[in-house]
Amino acid sequence: MKFQDKVAIITGSSQGIGKATAKELSKLGAKIVLNGRNAERLDKSVADLKSHGAEVIGVVGDVAEVSQAQNLIDKTIETFGRLDILVNNAGVSMRGDFAELKPDVFNQVFNTNVIGVTNLTIPAMEHLKANKGSLVFISSLAGIRGLPGLSAYCSSKMALRAIAESIRIEEADSDLHVGLIQVGITEIEFAKQTVGADGKLQTISDRSKFKVMSMDSVAQAVVKNIKKRKFVTTLSSIGKVNAIMQSVMPSVVEKVLIRSIDKIKKRS
Repeated sequence: MKFQDKVAIITGSSQGIGKATAKELSKLGAKIVLNGRNAERLDKSVADLKSHGAEVIGVVGDVAEVSQAQNLIDKTIETFGRLDILVNNAGVSMRGDFAELKPDVFNQVFNTNVIGVTNLTIPAMEHLKANKGSLVFISSLAGIRGLPGLSAYCSSKMALRAIAESIRIEEADSDLHVGLIQVGITEIEFAKQTVGADGKLQTISDRSKFKVMSMDSVAQAVVKNIKKRKFVTTLSSIGKVNAIMQSVMPSVVEKVLIRSIDKIKKRS
C-alpha cells in the first residue's frame, strides 16, 4: 500500500505505540486522526505531529461508548472525506491472579480491548472496504496463550484474533487487508497505568532496566504489516519461539510457566 494521502485512524494515540505509529504513517504521507480520552494529552500530541509537518486532527473520545466511536468515524469522514486505515491500538492491561480479581476487572479490560474495538470497527468497515484499506488489531504475545496474573488481558487479546480471523473469511472477496500485531514487552511512557486486582488503577513499574522493544520499532512493524498486507506479525525472537512452542508443544510451555512461578514464589 502507498500511504500518500491515505487517511488513518489510530486509537489510543495520544502517547505510546499509537502515537509512534501515527508519526510513522505521517512520514509516509498519510493524513492522521489521533484519538484518546485525555483532551490535554491529545492536544499536545496533535501539536507535536503538526510541528513535524503532519496533516492531523485529534478526536477526543472513549471508543467503549458507541456514540463516541461513531463520532470518531463521522469526524474523520467530515474532515478528510475517506478512511483507508484503522489501527485498533487503544487498550488496557491488568495484574492479579484470577481468584483475587474483582469481577469488574474483566468488565474494564473487555470494554476497551474488545467492545471498544467492535464499536469502532463495525461502522468503519464500509469505508475501509470501499477503499480496499487496512484494518489492524494491536494484540500481544499474551494473546497466544493464557499467562499467570493476566487472565483478563490474555483473554481479551485472544478475542481479537478470533474477530480478525472471522473478518478475514467474511471479507475474502473484498480486498480488505486484516492485520494482527502480536506485540511483546515494549518500553512505556512515564507513569503508565494498569488495572489492579481490586479494579483500581496502579502505575506500571519502570521497564528501562530490561531488554524491551522501542515504541518506534513496534510502530515500524505495524507500518510494514500494512504495507505488505500481512495477516499475523509476531514481534521479538522470544515471541516467535513462544508462538511455535505453543502450537506444537503447549504442555511444555505450561510446565515452563509453572516452574517459573514456583521460583518466584520461593524467592518472595
